[in-house]
Amino acid sequence: MGRAAKIAVIGVLGGLLMTLAIVTAISPPAPRASAPESGRAGARPAADDVPAHCRSITVPEPACDAAWEAKRRRFFGQEKDPR
Repeated sequence: MGRAAKIAVIGVLGGLLMTLAIVTAISPPAPRASAPESGRAGARPAADDVPAHCRSITVPEPACDAAWEAKRRRFFGQEKDPR
């Protein structure tokens, strides 16, 4: 492939990307779907699982480590949620 052909291919690809970017920017946003209902009615939010001070500490703390580990086990389905 010659130098002129490479430049032409790059120009065409660049033009396609620019067209895609412009169309995406000017198209109206899609209507948002409602959030799916949670399977656990009346469950408290997940933010309550770990104490607030555990989210910003920089040193290991056994109570926080245990809370995070329990949250990881529930997330990965290794433990049934007692709620």
